[in-house]
Amino acid sequence: MTDLDSEVLPLPPRYRFRDLLLGDQSFQSDDRVQVEFYVNENTFKERLKLFFIKNQRSSLRIRLFNFSLKLLTCLLYIVRVLLDDPNQGIGWAPILWVERKMALWAIQVIVAMISFLETMLLMYLSYKGNIWEQIFQVSFVLEMINTLPFIITIFWPPLRNLFIPVFLNCWLAKHALENMINDFHRAILRTQSAMFNQVLILFCTLLCLVFTGTCGIQHLERSGGNLSLLTSFYFCIVTFSTVGYGDVTPKIWPSQLLVVIMICVALVVLPLQFEELVYLWMERQKSGGNYSRHRAQTEKHVVLCVSSLKIDLLMDFLNEFYAHPRLQDYYVVILCPTEMDVQVRRVLQIPLWSQRVIYLQGSALKDQDLMRAKMDNGEACFILSSRNEVDRTAADHQTILRAWAVKDFAPNCPLYVQILKPENKFHVKFADHVVCEEECKYALLALNCICPATSTLITLLVHTSRGQEGQESPEQWQRMYGRCSGNEVYHIRMGDSKFFREYEGKSFTYAAFHAHKKYGVCLIGLKREDHKSILLNPGPRHILAASDTCFYINITKEENSAFIFKQEEKQRRQGCSGQGLYEGPSRLPVHSIIASVGTVAMDLQNTECRPPQSRGDSKLALPTENGSGSRRPSIAPVLELADSSALLPCDLLSDQSEDETAQSDDEGLSVVEYVKGYPPNSPYIGSSPTLCHLLPVKAPFCCLRLDKGCKHNSYEDAKAYGFKNKLIIVSAETAGNGLYNFIVPLRAYYRSRKELNPIVLLLDNNLDSLLQCGIIYADNLVVVDKESTMSAEEDYMADAKTIVNVQTMFRLFPSLSITTELTHPSNMRFMQFRAKDSYSLALSKLEKRERENGSNLAFMFRLPFAAGRVFSISMLDTLLYQSFVKDYMITITRLLLGLDTTPGSGYLCAMKISEDDLWIHTYGRLFQKLCSSSAEIPIGIYRTECHVFTTSESQISVNMEDCEDTREVKGPWAAQAGGGGSAHGRHLGGSDQTDPPLLRHKSLQWARKLSRRGPKQAGKAAAAAEWMGQQRLSLYQRSERQELSELVKNRMKHLGLPTTGYDEMNDQQNTLSYVLINPPPDTRLEPNDIVYLIRSDPLAHVAGSSQARKSSYSHKLASCNPETRDETQL
Repeated sequence: MTDLDSEVLPLPPRYRFRDLLLGDQSFQSDDRVQVEFYVNENTFKERLKLFFIKNQRSSLRIRLFNFSLKLLTCLLYIVRVLLDDPNQGIGWAPILWVERKMALWAIQVIVAMISFLETMLLMYLSYKGNIWEQIFQVSFVLEMINTLPFIITIFWPPLRNLFIPVFLNCWLAKHALENMINDFHRAILRTQSAMFNQVLILFCTLLCLVFTGTCGIQHLERSGGNLSLLTSFYFCIVTFSTVGYGDVTPKIWPSQLLVVIMICVALVVLPLQFEELVYLWMERQKSGGNYSRHRAQTEKHVVLCVSSLKIDLLMDFLNEFYAHPRLQDYYVVILCPTEMDVQVRRVLQIPLWSQRVIYLQGSALKDQDLMRAKMDNGEACFILSSRNEVDRTAADHQTILRAWAVKDFAPNCPLYVQILKPENKFHVKFADHVVCEEECKYALLALNCICPATSTLITLLVHTSRGQEGQESPEQWQRMYGRCSGNEVYHIRMGDSKFFREYEGKSFTYAAFHAHKKYGVCLIGLKREDHKSILLNPGPRHILAASDTCFYINITKEENSAFIFKQEEKQRRQGCSGQGLYEGPSRLPVHSIIASVGTVAMDLQNTECRPPQSRGDSKLALPTENGSGSRRPSIAPVLELADSSALLPCDLLSDQSEDETAQSDDEGLSVVEYVKGYPPNSPYIGSSPTLCHLLPVKAPFCCLRLDKGCKHNSYEDAKAYGFKNKLIIVSAETAGNGLYNFIVPLRAYYRSRKELNPIVLLLDNNLDSLLQCGIIYADNLVVVDKESTMSAEEDYMADAKTIVNVQTMFRLFPSLSITTELTHPSNMRFMQFRAKDSYSLALSKLEKRERENGSNLAFMFRLPFAAGRVFSISMLDTLLYQSFVKDYMITITRLLLGLDTTPGSGYLCAMKISEDDLWIHTYGRLFQKLCSSSAEIPIGIYRTECHVFTTSESQISVNMEDCEDTREVKGPWAAQAGGGGSAHGRHLGGSDQTDPPLLRHKSLQWARKLSRRGPKQAGKAAAAAEWMGQQRLSLYQRSERQELSELVKNRMKHLGLPTTGYDEMNDQQNTLSYVLINPPPDTRLEPNDIVYLIRSDPLAHVAGSSQARKSSYSHKLASCNPETRDETQL
């Protein structure tokens, strides 16, 4: 057993490495049979064909050799002509016989034999069964004419001086060059070579015609005018160019006949060549050609990949992309699979864009087209989805494939991807920046319900503007609104900033207040050097460091600002009593006015000192906490370092007890209990987890139907539920995954439980469904753009159904806040359309004038957009474009919209200014009040003003009898009707000065009854006739508003719903609203102003200071004036 184990058998020879390298004789001599399997390529003919024809590189060498031989024969012919004796006599002899040197003859014979053998070999290899077809080919005939006579002269010496038209080899050289170029392009895999080939063929054809004519005329004129080679060349050029000087002419008929033949050939061949060239040129213009590799290596370019390029999309991209100064030298390469639109072609022919924009027709899924666009050398690639597709999921799938193709071809190229559906976002997670349309759309619609006009605020922030829109308008609100629209978000390192570097080591709130006070800039957030997360308003406990990156809102960035310091500031400060607009322990000694380079100047507050006012007469003086006749103290200063005892505890973290006490005081209505937690189920992959208010127990599915009762409750309408807060109704086509992003911001943990509005999802958009879901108890109605109507034969008709539906609801419920989203921004002018409103016509003219001036925000003055009633998600395309320069814009926008929550980062909310808050007077003092009391950063104002609109068609009676009756009752009755109309107005900002039609008609009927009281001699027939006429007259005099009101009330009665709440919604407010982003500090506050705030995260310091909060909370509640605490609440 041990012997067998110790004896190890050697490995077979084929497994030993030494034998594999050196070979093993025993293995080679083994009794084995080696079988070789032959295929057609192993025959001798196939191997020759593979070498001469099929193989790209070897056939390219063979054709190059053949081309060189033909050029050599033409060169030898020119040498022979130059060595020839011109004086040969007259007749046919000089034409048939030439003088040829022996050495020249020998070289020509050798070249001819090589060419002949090569031609016969290629003829044999390409033989396909028809020998006559190959024999009568033009190339074969020319080859035989130029080679066989030389071979014959070897055996018959007297023929050595016979003329042989060797110059015809130029055509064979042209044929060889074409084949060589084709093989060359095939070897290097260059597909876009048709244009180059055609130009080369045309050039070679012209050269061969000129060379053939020159040599032929020179040879035939040996028996005539005896022209030299140069003179013949001159004659051919003059003739083919149709100049024809006539100083050189052929003398004998053979040369004249040759000239005629050459002209006829040129007239036939050249137009065909030019036609082919023009056709290829037009096709090249359609496809766009190539982006030069040399330009790609020396210049910077970005690539825009789209499914179909529309003029609006193109202009939005170009205007936003080239709005940044450092992008002026960039090229834009557009890669689109469809042919260029006529409008797009006209725009790209403008010199402003033709030098910087290159259109390529091709697909991003083809490497050849990506190579044409030089994607691997691009600075960025923007991939946009087609939102006009019927199937938006299919459009996302195309976008995903394009992103994958670009990432596979150019992995180092930054990707900026736009996706439509949120559930498809995780497929492009590898992209550098991703914007999901439905996420942003639903989040904007949700925030519009609690922070009015958030869509307008975000849209203006992400658009590049210089703030010069509307500055020539006579309307004050348009000038202020246009100037504040120029504010954008910028960033700078704190250590390099003149705005913020003096606040190093101070609290964030202190820096924000004093930067706004001194420079007019609004500091909204920062990013630590060692953290990637951006924090919005981290609160007063955050201490600034020199390495922090600050994000601020301003008209222009700091690098483009000139600081003009006032020399007399010191003298003014010495004369001040210290009770100016800003009161605090550290009033900064220097104020400055920022004169923006290329933009409008920033008007800061008036820094002149004001005389101190007596406390008795001052409106800013407020009662103190004890309330005993004295006044409240002035606004507290903003501390450099946070004092934990001076900060009010966050109500949102400790509102459990407040909610419980509030519930005990309410009537016996059922109150919904909430718990804070994360949603248990995510509707799609990639949704950001957000702490929300949740129900303790999941509600049964049957209880989700508002219009149908179930075994758990018997409620069938919104009135029966007894909701305390106003409803938010969402009218959508389907309940898609995007609704998750609508609900989460409205149920976020930082929203107070008292502010949570019931959300009703309406999938059937008709009048009965609107009434049943409780629209008369709703505060906001959100209409989501229907996906089934986004595709239409005419692009701009995609919003037709949504616009008409919203207009109908606007007529039925004038005072209801209706918010919707459209596909095309230009269609916003049809929202709340008034055909006979002169003010709307004036706004239309203003929009056209601003568009002519080159504004990118010409639509901003439309009243529905300014008030936040409508927006277009295509406006947020600029968010993706701005991310190329500002890579933080998407993150900041998502934080503001509540799509992402970062620990320590604040959130967007709003606060309404009441009559009791007007003691603050100015926006700058409000900034100080918020920073000192609750550490909140205001970023803008939503202002509503009274405006008298002209009488619209809804208030005009169309019956002529109405006018006659109105003229009959002038005097006290009309005055009394007018007084009654003003007494019943419920508008906050004022109402129309004209009398309400309903009140006017009632007063007219009353006057008519008084005038008709007389003797009672009239019979019953006359009374009945009078009554019928009066009823008919009242029907004629009804306005459209009355008809709509009766229609709605009748439907409510039919459905068994009370009509008490509809009369309050029936009044139409004559107001206009607009957004002021970061207004100047001296902006006066007005009643009903809504201030946008960035409130610090209530969970930012819970872990570290929970005990301190509990110990100081009861003391603060006892000592703090509740009226003061309510000043900063929504």
